[in-house]
Amino acid sequence: MSAKRIGLVIKNDAQAEKQARELEKRLGDQCVVIDVQQSKNTDIPDDLLCMIVLGGDGTFLSVARFIGNRDIPLMGVKFGEVGFLAETTEDTLYDAITSVLEGKYLVQKRTRLDIKVMRGNEQIIDVDVLNDAVINKSALSRLASCAVYLDSIYLTTYRADGLIIGTPTGSTAYSLAAGGPVVSPEVPSIILTPICPFTLTNRPLIIPDSIKIEIRLEGSPEDMILTLDGQEGFEMDPGDKIFIRKSRNDIKMISFEDQSYFKILKTRLKWSGGRS
Repeated sequence: MSAKRIGLVIKNDAQAEKQARELEKRLGDQCVVIDVQQSKNTDIPDDLLCMIVLGGDGTFLSVARFIGNRDIPLMGVKFGEVGFLAETTEDTLYDAITSVLEGKYLVQKRTRLDIKVMRGNEQIIDVDVLNDAVINKSALSRLASCAVYLDSIYLTTYRADGLIIGTPTGSTAYSLAAGGPVVSPEVPSIILTPICPFTLTNRPLIIPDSIKIEIRLEGSPEDMILTLDGQEGFEMDPGDKIFIRKSRNDIKMISFEDQSYFKILKTRLKWSGGRS
């Protein structure tokens, strides 16, 4: 059997492309460039040890969606200004790749959410997301009304600019900007964060990830948009039902040390204190 290769996914960015060319020269046959925009999931080579994502969080999310349920670890390399999904930076890239090729790395699992949308008796969406699903109005002047059921039991109706349903990984994305909590990826949970709720008692809520969520669009649900991982948007119709549960397909992320998540968190959020 041939040696394992590394897949390279490159952000449309001059610096990332330059770094990729250097990697190709250095690794030779040990790497293969994969264009997630032009390729299909079935085009992924079977001999990949991992996929290295040269880009920001948006590129990483695209790759996570692209691989679907393929069991391929991902390693993010930060090129954007803010990156929570990449612990490797450009200046440590070659050391990181050496460690990967030598098998000196850890694999951390990140949960995803399975998002299904039913329109009548037809399932029109079935997608896994790593960060979040967001329901909001395309017309910003109007409130969205989302009735939420947990394991078929009515919870409340969120009247807000929108509602974010996120994973712990997604807690540092849109949910954080909307006032949601930061949740460690090791905490098995799902986060419900209303965006500018009309009722001040509607606060962010953390629930066990064993719970199945159903969302019904109430009131006047015209112009409602469902956005998945901030990248795919779908127009909702009156009567659509959104079903959300923990996906059976995790994402595996390459790491090189325990507690790396908190080090990245401190760096990205620019936290400081009396101790280094």
